[in-house]
Amino acid sequence: MTTSFPMYLRPETVNAHRSYYALIRKQLSARGIDSPNNFTEPEDLYSAWESPTLFLSQTCGMPYRNTLHGKVKLVGTPDFQLEGCQPGYYRSAMVVRREEADKPLVDFKNAVFTFNSDDSQSGYATAWQLTQKHGFWFKTRVPSGSHRESALAIAEGRADIAAIDANTWRMLNTYEPSSQQLSVIGWTDPTPALPYITAPSNDAAAMFDAISDAITELSPEHREQLNIHSLVKISADDYLAVSNPPA
Repeated sequence: MTTSFPMYLRPETVNAHRSYYALIRKQLSARGIDSPNNFTEPEDLYSAWESPTLFLSQTCGMPYRNTLHGKVKLVGTPDFQLEGCQPGYYRSAMVVRREEADKPLVDFKNAVFTFNSDDSQSGYATAWQLTQKHGFWFKTRVPSGSHRESALAIAEGRADIAAIDANTWRMLNTYEPSSQQLSVIGWTDPTPALPYITAPSNDAAAMFDAISDAITELSPEHREQLNIHSLVKISADDYLAVSNPPA
């Protein structure tokens, strides 16, 4: 069995994630459910997510609706209590260099758009959904590999604009000095946030209850670092209803 927390894990949050997972394991054990001793950082996310040995991980809405639906069970979705979003939803900040903060979104249609991955809801699909409302899609699109690298590329002048999910944007403002060179010129529409998933053979309902109780036990410091306030249930249909950019 394997557990991973790939989406918001960074050096500053490792200890908070360890404490969180220890609380999850305690709650699972109280329900008679065995779990892996530690979480890991998988080299290939899709192999980990689709493995029959998957115990717990976190994925993104776009991989779920395009690849993982029917192959995994939804456990629940963390609520980050993000401004402008209902529980369990998130949105992305459209980020540019500070000196360009007074420009409207349409002024960037010929700019260099950078994104973490083209299978990312927050970094790619949601930007496409937003720009469609303004009658364009970025002509020049450059992958960066992560939201952090997208922000750094803009700060260093290698790119001009990116969509960065609100929870990551909060972390970048806490831990990354380069974020001080950036500004938000708008927000995408909220969509279901990044769900916890498990293999079909596991008891997702019991895991939901265990994780919910673990969240209530988080220390104030770790709750602040992880920004997790509760676990909510969002249906598969809600994830599948979100539109995809063209291939």
